[in-house]
Amino acid sequence: MRVTLFDYGAGNIHSLAKALALAPGVEVRVETDPVRALDTGLLVLPGVGAFGAAAARLAPGRERMRRALDDGLACLGICLGMQLLFDGSEEGEGEGLGFFPGRVTRLVSQRVPHIGWNSVEEDTAVQAARLGSVYYAHSFACRAERPEAVVGWTAHEGDRFPAAVRRGRVLGVQFHPEKSSAAGVRFVHAFLDEVRA
Repeated sequence: MRVTLFDYGAGNIHSLAKALALAPGVEVRVETDPVRALDTGLLVLPGVGAFGAAAARLAPGRERMRRALDDGLACLGICLGMQLLFDGSEEGEGEGLGFFPGRVTRLVSQRVPHIGWNSVEEDTAVQAARLGSVYYAHSFACRAERPEAVVGWTAHEGDRFPAAVRRGRVLGVQFHPEKSSAAGVRFVHAFLDEVRA
């Protein structure tokens, strides 16, 4: 199965590509063109960078990408990638994909960014790989308008926000599975198995 990382020029995607490539029968490629990135079995929106810059890189293919997700293309959005699945962000200008209604706002806490290990509560994101403690590195959080889209929660200093959202074959996670040790890799591979099935 082909897995494509849409590279919006923001962070090191090497560790994520490596984690994905460990899954049997997976061919990982990196694509900078948002339309060409859609020729894939699973689209991955990686997780490092600023919303405004990433939204600008997404803009030329935004409508096509949204249509592809609506039509059933599988997608995994990680951290910033999850935020791009929402309407927009306080962090920067530009539109997200709007696949999940809601906006991204700054964390309401003393210590920002939220960096380090934290738990996932009410986790129903991927049935075959339950999440315990995972690694976060972010200053902004998604505020989902539809509670039923949230398939995992976490909290930082009293600010409770989605750790994971899902609708059909589109999954967004606020944490970094590729930095979450063996459990994170197992989670990604279980999602790949679901997509293939």
